[in-house]
Amino acid sequence: MWHELFIALALVFVIEGILPFIAPATLRRLLLEVTRQDDRQLRFAGLTSMVSGVVLLYLIN
Repeated sequence: MWHELFIALALVFVIEGILPFIAPATLRRLLLEVTRQDDRQLRFAGLTSMVSGVVLLYLIN
């Protein structure tokens, strides 16, 4: 179980690092847009991401 967890964490690091490596200017613009959003929009985006992840995990298993 721990092995799979560390593999998943490593993949998260790889995926998170793709955009800053390939297009750092685009990442800066994206982060500036995120700072302009209010808390409600950010919470909705986080909730959507979490629900999508849970659904994907359910479909995979």
